[in-house]
Amino acid sequence: MSSFTKEPNASLSLEDYERKLLARDKTIDVLKRRIAQEARHSNATPFAILEQNIGLEKVVARKTMELENERRELEKALSELRLAQAQLLQAQKMESIGQLAAGIAHEINTPTQYVSDNVGFVKTAHLTLTNVLDAAIAVVDVARVKLGNEPTIEAFDAVLKRARIDFLRNQIPSALDESLEGLGHIAKIVAAMKEFSHPSQNEKEAVDIREVIRTTVTVARNEWKYVADLETRIGDDLPLLPCLRDMVSQAILNLVVNAAHAIADTLEKGVKEKGRIVISAEQNGDLMEIRVQDDGSGIPAAIRDRIFDPFFTTKAVGKGTGQGLAIVYSTVVDKHMGHIRCESEEGVGSTFILQFPLHCRKEG
Repeated sequence: MSSFTKEPNASLSLEDYERKLLARDKTIDVLKRRIAQEARHSNATPFAILEQNIGLEKVVARKTMELENERRELEKALSELRLAQAQLLQAQKMESIGQLAAGIAHEINTPTQYVSDNVGFVKTAHLTLTNVLDAAIAVVDVARVKLGNEPTIEAFDAVLKRARIDFLRNQIPSALDESLEGLGHIAKIVAAMKEFSHPSQNEKEAVDIREVIRTTVTVARNEWKYVADLETRIGDDLPLLPCLRDMVSQAILNLVVNAAHAIADTLEKGVKEKGRIVISAEQNGDLMEIRVQDDGSGIPAAIRDRIFDPFFTTKAVGKGTGQGLAIVYSTVVDKHMGHIRCESEEGVGSTFILQFPLHCRKEG
């Protein structure tokens, strides 16, 4: 696992780097041909030719070493450039999705608010009308004693019987309460979407990691609710974390989605119908430690060293880009100078541990 710290040269494309590598490789062949050509056409003594060849071989050896060093640097730059391009595409995609989500959240928020207000009004009005109905029934009872089988009273009794008043008395309040609860849940999701899509503008701010986790869990609910029960274990006395809020949210989101997918692969009707995801956060010295644990399929030992590599994925073609964990790694290590590790056992599950400095560090 390597930490990418060198900034890629944005002015060179992948094709430029590949052409440069090819040009360097040809230099050795040119020098070798020159040696052979001079040996064939030179009238010098064998000793002089040998001495000249030795000198040229030293030049070739030095050039070869220089070219090999340049090759390694260029290959590293190529990897960094690919990662930078992938992250740029991801950032552009997330920015577009964020803007769209913020707009949708705003559009949903307004009608949700007035529907909630109207349902609340109906609940209050229902209580008032119930009191009026009770008073009316009491008046009819008195009138029935005095007037007997008055047609109007009989008509009232018939309407009352058809209306199934007792049933409505029991069901309407609970229906209104459930509606208000559902609208409250919609409002919570909308608020989470607005918060999640809020950009950091590439500036770190002190954030409450509890709210970041709760918001992310709400946004990702559709990914995990069908396959797992999700539990959060977050201390109430955690300090604020200086971070790029949107990037940390995205990193946690990627881990939760991966955990849900890993659990889905292990579900079997009648044997294991739901898994478990646990997200915890605690202070560990001068670090904020966030853990995302699942009881999914686990990661095979043969590929654990490569899971954070850009474009590495075990999913079928078209099912993933291989950028999820690479972005998590870059967010923790490159953007926040933190640490990340994975503890996994095949067939048992995985735990990803993210450690963020509680005090800002200068990037090296």
